[in-house]
Amino acid sequence: MTGRGTVLAARLDNAGDVLMAGPAIRAIAAGAREVVLLTGPNGCAAAELLPGVDRVLEWRAPWIDPEPRPLTRAHVEELVSLVEATGPEEAVIFTSFHQSSLPLAMLLRLAGVPRIAAISEDYPGSLVDVRHIVDENVDVPEALRMLELARAAGFELPADDDGALAVRRPLRSVDRFTGPPGYVVVHPGTSASARSWPAESHAKTVRELVLSGMRVVVTGGPDEQALTAQVAGAYGCDLGGVTTFPELAAVLAGAAAVVVANTGPAHLAAAVGTPVVSLFAPVVPAARWAPYRVPVVLLGDQHATCRGTRARVCPVPGHPCLSSVTGEEVVAAVLGLVAATAPGARDGVKEGAR
Repeated sequence: MTGRGTVLAARLDNAGDVLMAGPAIRAIAAGAREVVLLTGPNGCAAAELLPGVDRVLEWRAPWIDPEPRPLTRAHVEELVSLVEATGPEEAVIFTSFHQSSLPLAMLLRLAGVPRIAAISEDYPGSLVDVRHIVDENVDVPEALRMLELARAAGFELPADDDGALAVRRPLRSVDRFTGPPGYVVVHPGTSASARSWPAESHAKTVRELVLSGMRVVVTGGPDEQALTAQVAGAYGCDLGGVTTFPELAAVLAGAAAVVVANTGPAHLAAAVGTPVVSLFAPVVPAARWAPYRVPVVLLGDQHATCRGTRARVCPVPGHPCLSSVTGEEVVAAVLGLVAATAPGARDGVKEGAR
């Protein structure tokens, strides 16, 4: 590393958002003595897995958290104290196209950060030193959008870094949970119901995949155990609530393919290089948020009336953008993707929208 000192990188969202910041954070790490990543409570586990991160700070941002707490003086002072104790020479604030960087920029100024880089459509005044302006009418992959901000701040990826998502290696052994690699992972849970596919459809898919000769592992968090049990049924291996986040990364790394909606494990699968059958609700653009730089089959009506609403609860009766996807389509997508990405098969990305 060179001597640009301590750089505070901020991505105050969920695990998937943090994982997609990975290439940009590696670019910062290539030009800084130390990288401190500031994230929210839902992003900490992913932050700990990112190459290039030396320390992780946790703070819940009331303007980003989906269930925000009131902003109080004590809460502000908590962040200011965290940042002051870190002493960064500069900060890079990563946001999505619908978020403002300015609230955090103001608090970092109060904490004494002398140089701040951020994307801001609004006039930032003295809050931002490197103001990167992007055309938000153009859908750019989230990972690339953040990497471009890092470049504007003066940080470049090393020549031998391909810019894909990544996690720290080696990963933990999970053979005791999954058996040998080559299974299919089905991850039915989502953080927002507008992005979910029906549990009954997941369960049918698991059954049909097993009957077609595939081993299936069903994953989910501790609060999703009833869902994973229903989806696994008598056919799949139910790992709901069993794995830590690093162990989930290893489970996904051992899979031949992953069936998952637009949620954190989709980006974790991309970060370990596993092909994805993406059940993608168009409430946000797939061009920005589909799994990055891995083979993908995209399913779901990308022109449904919920398109671009950013809704967390589906605004359309019957949730047609995803409920119209059949189990047979998912099984066919999995089998085709596994065949196309097997050793010796021609590499490539398969994309299709219903």
